[in-house]
Amino acid sequence: MLKRTNPIESILNEHSVMILDGALATELETHGCDLDDPLWSARVLLENPDLIYQVHYDYFRSGADCAITASYQATVEGFAERGIGENEALDLIKKTVELARKARDDFWQQEGGTNRPKPLVAASVGPYGAYLADGSEYKGNYGVNDERLREFHRPRLEALLEAGADLLAIETIPSLQEAEVIGSLLKEFPGAYGWLSFTLRDGASISDGTPLEECAKAFEDDDQIAAIGANCTPVTTAAEAVKALEAHTNKPIIVYPNSGETYDPETNTWHGEGSDGFHTQDWYKKGARIIGGCCRTAPKHIVEMTKTWRS
Repeated sequence: MLKRTNPIESILNEHSVMILDGALATELETHGCDLDDPLWSARVLLENPDLIYQVHYDYFRSGADCAITASYQATVEGFAERGIGENEALDLIKKTVELARKARDDFWQQEGGTNRPKPLVAASVGPYGAYLADGSEYKGNYGVNDERLREFHRPRLEALLEAGADLLAIETIPSLQEAEVIGSLLKEFPGAYGWLSFTLRDGASISDGTPLEECAKAFEDDDQIAAIGANCTPVTTAAEAVKALEAHTNKPIIVYPNSGETYDPETNTWHGEGSDGFHTQDWYKKGARIIGGCCRTAPKHIVEMTKTWRS
């Protein structure tokens, strides 16, 4: 179980910025993995878990202060559809944390430096829409009630925390309904912390249309939500969202956009050109304190961030 110390607060008390890693799944693809599968990166847990370890290690070497685990699409129900029983599924979910922790500990022992904090392991809690594998994590139109979402999320949260994650990365959340359900589940685990990161419709609202102002206010007094922000959105939209959130929250703001390309959930492909760069100093000026990359970003993007904040 997690310690009662807020791990994000501990880092930001000593450092101006906390640097996240970049994409896991698309980085696995560059190593030859075929992720055209409902399990997405969780498929690699079954086929080549050592490669997940290696990608985590590469990000730590590139300067990341935090690894996000391969559990985004690793769920009991998703594994069940592959014929995997509940106990084995929970062990696989725990393995995502174990791989990241081992990569972190091995890196820190071999290459850890004095000008950076010991990295964290954030266990990814992807949305219900990720399990559906139909792109609805960018819409939030699930049409399910709160109890269905609780039943879906509870087993994974418990497994990830039992495995020893430093905190939860509650990420790519498209609706306030789902965010509030996961936030309520977190109360079942006193002493656990998580960040909350939404997908966006635009720079002022999340995917289901709820204003960012309303989202910020909904969690402002929730001490277990250690940071709030946005991910898996274009760079320009993310920057606008940071500015919108900064006016309505005292929590650290987190932002980790994608490369700028557009994802087509019908074909599972990316189109268009990426951003000309991550302007992290601009994000910082707007209020962001936790920065990183999402889909289609790579260790080279994290290297550039570290040049800005550790040179």
